[in-house]
Amino acid sequence: MSAEARSLSCWKCGSPLHIPLPIGRRDDCPACHADLHVCRQCDFFDPHAAKGCREPMADEVGDKERGNFCDYFHAASKGAPTSAAEADAAKAKLEALFGKTARPGPSALERETAGRAAKAQDEAQAAREKLEKLFGKKS
Repeated sequence: MSAEARSLSCWKCGSPLHIPLPIGRRDDCPACHADLHVCRQCDFFDPHAAKGCREPMADEVGDKERGNFCDYFHAASKGAPTSAAEADAAKAKLEALFGKTARPGPSALERETAGRAAKAQDEAQAAREKLEKLFGKKS
């Protein structure tokens, strides 16, 4: 498949990109105006690899979401997932593809919601204890 025939999506907003390839240093997404010549849009981007890149010869880039001059940049069809929910969805698709059943358990959104609820409950309890102490009530 030639580079011009590939369909690309923005790493940040997911909008389809209809721009000529190769992507230049100053190209940006028409929808969200995010830089496109960035690590997050590159096939070599891997947050778990050394320097966040699977290309061993590439120089380290500090900000993976800002335009850079990397000579090894190769536009990925879609950037890496930006949230835990997207990562969970991608993982579920892979497991379904290879015949594995999805792990039972809460999704990333459910875990985040439960964490916020527990934090709010702890804060409410602490506030209640301060008020009772202030007004002389025993806990």
